[in-house]
Amino acid sequence: MGTDLTFSSRRSPVVCLHGCVASSQPLASSIGLDVLKRGGNAADAAPCSTSPGGDAFCLFYNGKTGEIRGINSSGHFPRALTLDFLEGQGYTAENPPSVFDALNVTVPGALACWCDTVQLLGSHKLSLQEVLSGAVELAEVGFPVAELTAHHWANWKSALRDAGKGGELMIDGHAPKCGQLMYPQELGERGKPAFYQGRVAQAIVDVINQNGGVMTLDDLSSHDSEVVTPISTEYKGVCLWELPPNSQGLAALLTLDIMENFPQLKAKGHNSSDYIHVLVEAVRLALTDALRYLGDSSHVTIPLETLLDKGYSHQRAQLISTDRLEPGLMTGSDTVYFCVIDSERNACSFVNSNHMEENSSKLCCMWSHFFPAGQWLVNLEEGIDQKVAEELKRRGHRVNWPVSGHKRSQFGRGQIIAVGDWWNPSVTQGDRPSRVLWAGSDPRADGCAQGY
Repeated sequence: MGTDLTFSSRRSPVVCLHGCVASSQPLASSIGLDVLKRGGNAADAAPCSTSPGGDAFCLFYNGKTGEIRGINSSGHFPRALTLDFLEGQGYTAENPPSVFDALNVTVPGALACWCDTVQLLGSHKLSLQEVLSGAVELAEVGFPVAELTAHHWANWKSALRDAGKGGELMIDGHAPKCGQLMYPQELGERGKPAFYQGRVAQAIVDVINQNGGVMTLDDLSSHDSEVVTPISTEYKGVCLWELPPNSQGLAALLTLDIMENFPQLKAKGHNSSDYIHVLVEAVRLALTDALRYLGDSSHVTIPLETLLDKGYSHQRAQLISTDRLEPGLMTGSDTVYFCVIDSERNACSFVNSNHMEENSSKLCCMWSHFFPAGQWLVNLEEGIDQKVAEELKRRGHRVNWPVSGHKRSQFGRGQIIAVGDWWNPSVTQGDRPSRVLWAGSDPRADGCAQGY
């Protein structure tokens, strides 16, 4: 498939009154909306489209009480994967296992998060089977593969062919093309036990161990989601919420805290060289702190109070030079994000991840960047003025411009739903009722926002 896809950035926002779903897959948005119409709430509607592999994180805002709760379902490494074991295999910090090594596979927590989200945060008007019925129907009748999905599928066809049963994700040995039907296998109707115990769990352990991993059935059966207390910061009068570590949501809050020290940027203009330069430096500082401090809070002490103190972000902001690049660090991401707001104004922000970075917020908006391993590269999309790219190079940035077509997918995909257009200073509350939902879906993906 070629890489000359034209991305439109001029989609109109979806405006509605009762409920709204935004995701990177139109069929998922449609199924989520159907769940809302059948009496489900935002939590029921959210976990309907993603992969059972990897981890998942959920933020839920209760529209009646104002309470914000979080679910962390990131899986642990197998118990047998100790430092002594790795060193005995000849691995070191300088010579770690390959990123494709089975030793890197953690317990997949995503499916537990789906089930626990419905059980702990759902309306209880619909059973788990009813919530998943739309996905089950697609598994039975097949779903047409969307354009961008087909493109990325094709990019991974070689890896799938070499991955044992990866051929089951192909059609006659080839990646599915746009519009072709795929028939995913049914996951079952017994909830978490069907995945973490019995036949499916044994199959997971077998394939991991056959490829050099050390996961056991006990590693899978002992996995539990954790209900956590979200963390927050205030940015220009808006309170933003994230899941606490080991999620990297902290990096988003740190970035905003640093950016708040540069109020003059608004006058410089959106996507100006000054704006992008400071934003890049703020992100780099935030990710440097994330790499330094983030970990499993049950094993390490993370100074959240200090990191989220406005005095600390002011100190970090002083390290940013407005006219040149300072050295920094990098990180990476590979996530799926979707969000829902229902008629009672419950909001569910859901992240499913197969790699490192997981972000979500009460505002139901997520930023996600891909930072190439081993380097810091500023990728600029088509539409950014060439003079901006040249000025950033002058300040010391390594710049890739313009990034166009399918390659724009490296910037991530965002979904957003807001209650009222509170961000628009020219509109009074009387002009547009605050109960109106405003939603959008990133045009870099196949998805859309749908409401009723």
